[in-house]
Amino acid sequence: MTESSRIRRRDGVRADGGTRADGDARTGAGVRADARRNRDRVLVAARAVFAERGIDAPMATVARRAGVGVATLYRHFPTRDALVRGAYEQQMRTCGHALTEALADPDPWRGFQRLIETVCELQRQERGFPAAFAAAFPDSTVGHTSAREHAERDLATLVRRAQASGHLRADFRPSDVTVVLLAHGGLVTASPDDGAASRRLVAYLLQSFRADRANEPLPPPTSVTLRHLGVTSTADGGQATRSR
Repeated sequence: MTESSRIRRRDGVRADGGTRADGDARTGAGVRADARRNRDRVLVAARAVFAERGIDAPMATVARRAGVGVATLYRHFPTRDALVRGAYEQQMRTCGHALTEALADPDPWRGFQRLIETVCELQRQERGFPAAFAAAFPDSTVGHTSAREHAERDLATLVRRAQASGHLRADFRPSDVTVVLLAHGGLVTASPDDGAASRRLVAYLLQSFRADRANEPLPPPTSVTLRHLGVTSTADGGQATRSR
C-alpha cells in the first residue's frame, strides 16, 4: 500500500476513492455537512497558524490545528495558495459582517464603536496576515476592489449617521478609520500581549472621537483608504514579499 493510500485510509477515504460514510447510515446531506464543517475548521485553523507563523507555515501544522487529516485539508484546498486565499476571503467576510451589523444598529454611535472594537480585535488575532497576503498575492487586490469600494461606501454612511446623531465629532473622516487600523496594526505587531495594550489604545481613540471631547480642531484628513491596509514595509523600507 502506498503512503498516499495509507493517508487516505486514516482520513476516512478508501483507496478506491470512497469514504467510510459510503457504508454508514448517514445520508449524502450528512456527509456534505461534515465536509462543510471540516472546511470551516481548516479555515479557522489556517488563520490562526498564519497569524502565528506566517503564510509559509507547514500545511500539516494547519491540519493538526484543525483536528483533521492532511488528506482532508488537501481535498478542500489542493495547494497552499488556495488555502491562503480561502483564509483571507473568510477574514473579509468577517469584516463585512461586522460592518453590516454596525449599519443595522439603531444607535449609530454604538454601531461605530462596536465596529472599531471588532475589527481591531480581529486585527490583533490575525496580526500580520492581511499584509502578508497582499504582499504575496498582489493580483488578488483586483478581485477585491469591488468589495472594498462597497465597504468604503458603507463606512462613509456609518460615519455620517454617527455624526448626525451628535456623538461622533464633525471633523472625523472615513479615512481616519484606516489611520486607526494602521496604528493599531503597528502596536499589535510590535508588542503582542494578552490584548491589554490593544484594548487601551482603542478605548483612548474612541474617547477622542466623541463630539463632546472635540475641544481642538484636527489637522487636515489623510488621503489613505482601505486599500492601504494591505501594504507593509520591511525594515529597509522595501515592500514585504512572500518568502519562496
